[in-house]
Amino acid sequence: MEIFSTFSSNSDFPFLSFLLALTITLFCCFISLFPFRLLKSSQSDKPKACDCDSTCSNFDGDAQSMAVTASVMNGGEVFLVERERRQMIGASMMEQLVPEITTHALSYLDYPSLCRLSMTNSSMRRAANDDNAWKALYHKDFTMEQDSITPSNGWKAYYASTRAIINSNQQFFNIIRERSLLEMGRLWLNADYVKCVHLSGELFTGYNGVIGSWQLAFNWEPGFDFQVRDVRARVLTDMAWVTMRAAVGMDDNPLNVSNVFEFHNGRWYMVHHHSSVMLTIGHAADQPLILG
Repeated sequence: MEIFSTFSSNSDFPFLSFLLALTITLFCCFISLFPFRLLKSSQSDKPKACDCDSTCSNFDGDAQSMAVTASVMNGGEVFLVERERRQMIGASMMEQLVPEITTHALSYLDYPSLCRLSMTNSSMRRAANDDNAWKALYHKDFTMEQDSITPSNGWKAYYASTRAIINSNQQFFNIIRERSLLEMGRLWLNADYVKCVHLSGELFTGYNGVIGSWQLAFNWEPGFDFQVRDVRARVLTDMAWVTMRAAVGMDDNPLNVSNVFEFHNGRWYMVHHHSSVMLTIGHAADQPLILG
């Protein structure tokens, strides 16, 4: 009240002077700050210099990919283009090879390595499951005789079936070396149509007759460690046969051996065995009775 009365008792001049001085001061401060705002705005509009080529190149690549994506947005293909771009950015050198080169590179791998490669990632799984790669592996591990066939379930499944037959055939010779009648009984199919022809030329028919012949051979003959070579296998849906040459020593003539298998209850069983001696010039026709 005292201040108000002072201004009122005198005149309004001091109060008007104060307002005028305040207005002029604020205007001068605004004028003084305005050039700095213009300078800051002009600097922000200029492109920043970059000393990192990789960052700029990535930015340019992203900008180009965004432009391509935008160009096909109206066609509804934006997701496909973006996904392909990301796949190419993250793809390895192996994944960017043409299929023919990839198949040729995978042909140098063995069976375990190809299986391990298929468990690395999805791209390598597609490459490792390629039918041509398994065909090349089949020809390398087994035979070139079946180049013209077309397996119904693909070459990968055909390779697995052939390997199972080769393992069963090798088990047959392991049983002979160990003279295990129990394992021989498990290998043969318990059926009345199974047959076995030993080196003596005698034919044994039926499961009991065949296993009895092996019992007699194991009792009278020592276990032989056959050297098997030239193994050729042919696998059908539920039947397979294997031909090979087998030898015991350098002095004995090699044997021609044929084994036939049938697939029952998830495994292969032997149903036929035939072995004969390959006679050479100057060698006696009568051969001692040995396992085979």
